[in-house]
Amino acid sequence: MNIVEIINKKRLKGKLSKEELSFMFNGYLEGKIKDYQMSSLLMAICINGMDEEEIFDLVDIFIKSGDVLDLSSINGIKVDKHSTGGVGDKVSLIVGPIVASLGIPFPKMSGRGLGHTGGTIDKLESIKGFNTSLTEEEFIKQVNDIHFAITGQTKNLCPLDKVIYALRDVTGTVESIPLIAASIMSKKIAGGADKILLDVKVGDGALMKTMEDAKKLANLMEKIGKFYHRDVHALITDMNTPLGDNIGNSLEVIEAMDILKGKKSPLRDLCIEEASHLVSMAKNISLEESEKEVIQTLDSGKAFDKFLEFVKYQHGDIKSLEVSFKTIDIKSTKEGTLNKIKTLNLGMLSVNLGAGRISKEDKIDHKVGIVLKKHLNDYIKKGDILCTLYVNKDITINPDDYFEIV
Repeated sequence: MNIVEIINKKRLKGKLSKEELSFMFNGYLEGKIKDYQMSSLLMAICINGMDEEEIFDLVDIFIKSGDVLDLSSINGIKVDKHSTGGVGDKVSLIVGPIVASLGIPFPKMSGRGLGHTGGTIDKLESIKGFNTSLTEEEFIKQVNDIHFAITGQTKNLCPLDKVIYALRDVTGTVESIPLIAASIMSKKIAGGADKILLDVKVGDGALMKTMEDAKKLANLMEKIGKFYHRDVHALITDMNTPLGDNIGNSLEVIEAMDILKGKKSPLRDLCIEEASHLVSMAKNISLEESEKEVIQTLDSGKAFDKFLEFVKYQHGDIKSLEVSFKTIDIKSTKEGTLNKIKTLNLGMLSVNLGAGRISKEDKIDHKVGIVLKKHLNDYIKKGDILCTLYVNKDITINPDDYFEIV
């Protein structure tokens, strides 16, 4: 096969066969295809898209590039959830304990953050001693024992996705619906769960900026799930404002615990919605029934107890959580109504503070971040604190870059 001919075929909006896709993608994993050649193909896919057959073929190639996790020794219907990413997204840290406290196995493999999107593994590593690298045996045993575990993605699970994801991130080819769908669904299917809930974010802080694109991605991922005989359900949720008030690793763990301890907020409502869908899927009961169970386990404190049990089981010391002692209050320079929170900008601010990474090699400062003090439609007086920055360095910012007050 000819590398340039395959690139040109996709550049000219042609359809690639499974053999051609395998030749290029597996060739890249094996080091036979160069970065610049794969970058050209990814850009052609980004611009011209793929049809469903091409996408299904690519998912299959990704899955078969490594191991498929066998979770058959875990008792019960196994559920998983995946968010397409956003700012302040600590939902897994809340939904996992809720679902597990109701006796439903929740085995989760998570990733690290890159760019403005935070990673669940980074958040958990703000807890001293927390083990995010469980062996397959430890992972399965923990889920059987306490119904809940979160670990980093194993080296052998979809290794092709890892190298392609890293290349996409530095070549401007992240925002491609076929490539996003292939990346997410290959990992979810290889991860072995029976029922999968997908949270497709839409808005300023999300990969999908429009409802039309979010629906396309959601429908496509549900079709891939059906193709692999998995029960997959997708929700489309808002990412025009951060999820919750806290952005940054230790700060987000603290907020997750606050929700589990009873704090009322739109974040709690979203977590109830997602947990209810998972319980409904696992127990084959109505959403109304599952929501009652979810609210009861939250209100009783059982979900919070499950979170503490989970942290202890993975050798974390929850008392070790720290935030930076140095803070900066960002105050409003004008009076009016808070009309818009610029979520993407806040996400990038948290990265610049040290809470995220621009490249995979960057070290994270778990203690820094942002706490929002005002919400959409709040009336703002001049001098009101809009947010507090937890920092390790001096920084000056213009509030107008992050908050629109009219």
